[in-house]
Amino acid sequence: MTAELTALAFAALVQFGQLGVFGYFVRQQGNIDYQVSNRDEPPPHRGRAARAQRAMSNHTENLILFAIAVVVVSLGEETSRLTAVCAWLYVIARVLYVPAYVLGLARLRSACWGVGWVSTLLMILAALF
Repeated sequence: MTAELTALAFAALVQFGQLGVFGYFVRQQGNIDYQVSNRDEPPPHRGRAARAQRAMSNHTENLILFAIAVVVVSLGEETSRLTAVCAWLYVIARVLYVPAYVLGLARLRSACWGVGWVSTLLMILAALF
């Protein structure tokens, strides 16, 4: 398996981990009844639970682009040292993004997001040019 595909598998594990983090904070706030409801009302989450949920949603959005980048470089046979480094930078950035978001470290969170975004973009550009 290529480094990029391995990184994609780890990025999926990060998503699973984020679900666990979110669930932990939801249970801490006693909002479990909302989680098992039809969710017709806005979520009552606040603080760390709300930030964990937003972090998870953000990763879902970014994981789509990262997966596309991995598929493009892998199927296009354009894997390289650059694309492998970018793929792992994405994973590392997303791992760091979770605690930065949950703990309210906005500047670090933004930096992590930027590293992941640039890494994904560079992978796609590397495959095209």
